[in-house]
Parts: sequence; structure tokens; C-alpha cells
Amino acid sequence: MSTLTQPGTASPATVATSPISRNALSGLVRDTGIVMVRELRPVLRDPFSLVFSLVQPLVFLALFGPLLAGSLGGADVLGGNVWQWFVPAILVMSTLFGTATTGSNLLYEFQTGAHERMLVTPLSRPSLLIGRSLKELVPLAGQAIVLIAVMIPFGFQLHALGALVGLALLAVLGIGLGALSNALATVVRKQDWMFWVVHQTVIFPLMILSGMLLPLETGPGWMQAAATVNPLAYVVDAERALFAGDLTAPAVAGGWLAALLTAAGGLVLGVRVMNRSAD
Repeated sequence: MSTLTQPGTASPATVATSPISRNALSGLVRDTGIVMVRELRPVLRDPFSLVFSLVQPLVFLALFGPLLAGSLGGADVLGGNVWQWFVPAILVMSTLFGTATTGSNLLYEFQTGAHERMLVTPLSRPSLLIGRSLKELVPLAGQAIVLIAVMIPFGFQLHALGALVGLALLAVLGIGLGALSNALATVVRKQDWMFWVVHQTVIFPLMILSGMLLPLETGPGWMQAAATVNPLAYVVDAERALFAGDLTAPAVAGGWLAALLTAAGGLVLGVRVMNRSAD
């Protein structure tokens, strides 16, 4: 028997499903916020961890930066200002190292049984991964602000609008990398040592082939070819353009595309793996 509807009115199926869709979306947002706040509490209770995380990028800036300028010549290879070339790359490095290790926290929860207790709560499964990934944005933003403030007295020029767009780009990249890290931790949870094996095997080639530390233009052809399939290389180029104040540079579009693809791929894969972990 068919169901008749009057002109201008919604069908019964639309009336029945649209509130459910809205409720599911609002529930996901609410659950994601709960997970994000839960993950942030240990960070806020132990601010020393944030201070300690600044040691590595500051060491690179203090020791590698002057060496880079002296060996390559800031005026020729690095565009005239070593800090304008190097500081954005260090911000990408901080994002890479900070988010790529976040899966270790999830491994600890697997070992203690805390994650299993989270699975039996009414929280949606995707929120467990998305909330964890979004949590990384807060410490990363704090680190970036401190690093920029430290380098301004040394000649780093701040272009406010470009810096804001650059930080937003790093946030998108960080979400994707954090989701991939949590997905890896979920997959190897029964052999947790594999997390660090894969982490160390992948992270350093990504870093070197992105041109963070040395310009790839001076490297061999095979390295330049390998860099073309490294999404991090596009983000590094975009960050340098943005922090130089050039928001319309072609590299910016390439960086956003690489970051968005990383975020989308990481979230899709991470949610799928998280759902299967409870089976």
C-alpha cells in the first residue's frame, strides 16, 4: 500500500530519519568533546611535559640553524634569511614528532585496561579516535607560539595572517598524523614493541625527504623524486610561503591538499581500526 503525501510536506522517511541524523551528529560532537577534555586533563595537570617537549626544537634552532647558515649561505640557498626558512620547518617537525608518538598513550591504556573500559561506555567509537587526535592541537599550538616568540628577537619576521593560516594548516596535518598513530597503536596492541619499530622506520625518512633540515634542491635526483610522493614536503613548502606572508603562493594550495588528504585518510583508517578493535 503506497503512502500519499501532500505537496510541500516532507515524506515520512525524511521526517523519520532527519532527526536521527542530526542527533547522531550532535552526539558525535558531544562525545568527541568529552574524550578531548579527558585526554587534555593529564597535560594540564603536568605542564612540565609541554616545557620538556620544547627542548628538541629549541636545540635544533640553536645548534643546527647557525650551522645551516654557515655551510649553505643564507643569502644564496635559503632566500636571504635562514630563520625565515628554518623556523617554519621546525614547526612542522614539532607537529610530526608530537603527533606521531601520541599512539604510545593509547598503547598504555591497552595495557592497563583503561581503553576497554572506555569501549563499554555510551561514547561513540569514532569519538574515541577523533577526540584523541584533536587533543594534540592544544599543546602543538602552545609550542608553536613559544617557538615563534623566541625567534623574533633573532631576526625572524612574523607575518600575522600568514602565521595564523600556517598554524591552521599544521592543525589539520596534526589531526591526520595523530589518527594514523592511534591506528598503528591499535593494530599492534598485542605486540606493542612494533609501534616503535614502525615509528622510527617511517618518521625519519619522512623528515629528511621533506626538506626540513636541508634544501632538497642540492640533493641527488632520486631524493628529489622521492620527495614528490612525501606529503610532508608539500606542507613544509606551504609553511615557508605562509610565514613569509605569501598566502597566494602555489605551494600553499599543495600544502593544504596534502594536509587534508592526510587528515581524511588518517581519520577514516583510524575509525575503521578503532571499530574493529572492539570486536
